[in-house]
Amino acid sequence: MNRWLLPEDFSDVLPAKARKVESLRQAALSLYQSYGYELVAPPLLEFLDSLLTGTGSDLNLQTFKLVDQLSGRTMGLRADITPQVARIDAHLLNRSGVTRLCYAGSIAHARTPIGSSAREELQLGAEIYGCPDWKADLEALSLLLCTLELAKLDRVYLDLCHAGVLSGILGTTPEASSIPKEDIEFLYLLLQTKDRPRLIAFTESLPSCVSEALMNLTELNGSCDEVLSKARMKLPQHPLVIDSLSQLEHLIKAASKLPQSVELSIDLADLRGYQYHSGIMFSAYVEGLPQPIARGGRYDHVGRAFGRPRPATGFSLDLLTLANLSPISIRKSAIFAPWIDELDLALKISELRNSGEIVIQTLDGSEVMSAEYECSRELVKQDGLWEVRAREVAK
Repeated sequence: MNRWLLPEDFSDVLPAKARKVESLRQAALSLYQSYGYELVAPPLLEFLDSLLTGTGSDLNLQTFKLVDQLSGRTMGLRADITPQVARIDAHLLNRSGVTRLCYAGSIAHARTPIGSSAREELQLGAEIYGCPDWKADLEALSLLLCTLELAKLDRVYLDLCHAGVLSGILGTTPEASSIPKEDIEFLYLLLQTKDRPRLIAFTESLPSCVSEALMNLTELNGSCDEVLSKARMKLPQHPLVIDSLSQLEHLIKAASKLPQSVELSIDLADLRGYQYHSGIMFSAYVEGLPQPIARGGRYDHVGRAFGRPRPATGFSLDLLTLANLSPISIRKSAIFAPWIDELDLALKISELRNSGEIVIQTLDGSEVMSAEYECSRELVKQDGLWEVRAREVAK
């Protein structure tokens, strides 16, 4: 067995992609800092009951599990940082006002996510706690667009949804509101895949007003104005449904005025990966990637599960995927310098490096092999002084 082989769907990040990823990470975190976001770094491992608090079964299935030899309790290797940040806000910071937190760290999946070829991600995200208003959702959405803009991904398609629509439909009758949790998760799957035949079978025992509304959800997707108009006509006049559609309308009007170029649409059945979300949800798509580049939305229930109800909204994305799609070139010009034990040369190299230049000294006189740097210049001694000049490379 080759000892250098990695587990299936895990891979090394090589030059110059690693540098590109790190550059995007630093740029994004600096951007978030300019908005007032504070950086947190939760641990890779936590006790499983804490790690999965307030989340759905999807995250449980995606979590690597092991036994802590000190306590004997089951621990989990995080598959999502968002619940950890909610725990930090609820119990460690314990603030009453609005709190903005951001993070960047590795996560791992026990199974390769659908549409992905990797089980490890470098998750980047930003969260807002303590503000129940849709304006917080707008800030999260705007910050996401700015993040994609940093990576030069200018053409963004944003798909909106609202968890309250489904909750309102199910709250229309006692029969629908008492559906068991495991059946609700199956209903999420049927709606997000728009599996109408199985959805018909699932809703046979429900009141006709509920089954009809659930079937309508599978067709309520497309341009924002059209979907909102049809939803108000076809869905039950439940207060939660009315309020959810109103929140979407406010957000859409505000998002259309953002400086970034974005195409907005609505899909009221798009509930993928959002078992712990409670309000506005959004998925961002870019050209060259069939699945969303980023997802976000409101998840007030997670704070409640930690014993401290806190309005919460935010987004996350995978920096490795972002780097793959970004057209930014990270290859930099470097200066070639010989390895000579000479004080004048050492001082000149130090001066250049302190000014921000990259200087690479060769140890054996051979050519520098690098995917990250291009030695287009060199240090040469002329009239007793070391000077930088264009380098002639033999063809």
